[in-house]
Amino acid sequence: MKILVTGGAGYIGSITVERLIKAGAEVVVLDNLFQGHRDAVHPDATFVQGDLADRALVEKLMADHKPDGIMHFASYTLVGESMERPFLYLRDNITNGLNLIESAVKQGVRGFILSSTANLFDEPEQIPIAETERIVPGSPYGESKFILERYLYWMDRLYDMRYTCLRYFNACGATEERGEDHDPETHLIPLVLQVALGQREKITIFGDDYDTPDGTCIRDYIHVVDLAEAHILAMRALLDGGHSRKYNLGNGRGFSVKEVVETARAVTGHPIPAEIGPRRPGDPATLIASSETINHDLGWRPIYPDLRTIIEMAWNWHQANPQGYEK
Repeated sequence: MKILVTGGAGYIGSITVERLIKAGAEVVVLDNLFQGHRDAVHPDATFVQGDLADRALVEKLMADHKPDGIMHFASYTLVGESMERPFLYLRDNITNGLNLIESAVKQGVRGFILSSTANLFDEPEQIPIAETERIVPGSPYGESKFILERYLYWMDRLYDMRYTCLRYFNACGATEERGEDHDPETHLIPLVLQVALGQREKITIFGDDYDTPDGTCIRDYIHVVDLAEAHILAMRALLDGGHSRKYNLGNGRGFSVKEVVETARAVTGHPIPAEIGPRRPGDPATLIASSETINHDLGWRPIYPDLRTIIEMAWNWHQANPQGYEK
């Protein structure tokens, strides 16, 4: 299969490209390198630097390469930033995504995977969160993904372009060659590992008075390789004639902030100083997604559900690449 991966120089996208190529796929990567890194792109992938806002470029790319399927990762992704700069998310994420979807329909693409978000569920009524949970996006970022999900619904209904939306929380971990390198970094595990590397003095825990066993927020941390494999399984199902679906992806259990810090201390051998700060507005106590449906339909289960394994693999990559992809 030939797959176009937008955002394929980013964290999740680049590791999905790595796994696609390992699975024997032909891969074309489109990335503007705003958040991604050229060195993160697998050498066997065809790389095109460009922006989804450039409709002519997107049309030409689709005509030149004629992909069987598309995996769409390219997006602004920061929940907090989307609350401060809503138009960046409600305009750019949606307009750029629609440019891609329209070109995919014109080209007759058979399968479209949207990297969506569990931020569709701001205050879920049940944990773990199932696909039947009512959708109330928790931010303009979540809203932008929901609107793209709705666009895809109409593309299936009107043009028979099949799609799968994959919703998940915190991607983490690494492979031997690729890992997490954001600027600025906002994710807990790489921030904790930066303390162990001596790149920051301490980690701040935002609130320790939540209704959880240790008082800190519990979140669903899912290994990036497991996410990549879910995307590949979903694409194979679409290209084999499967129906459009929406799946929530979860690790099977959640881990608290203190559990992450303590596990990182054990893995790195570093004391990792931590201080308690005030709660962040809008942080629910517990967020865990259910993956029962995708397990039933596609047989997907996390390969790396253990927190220590996740942090060990991330730590190995950060030790080998302390400055990220900057050589």
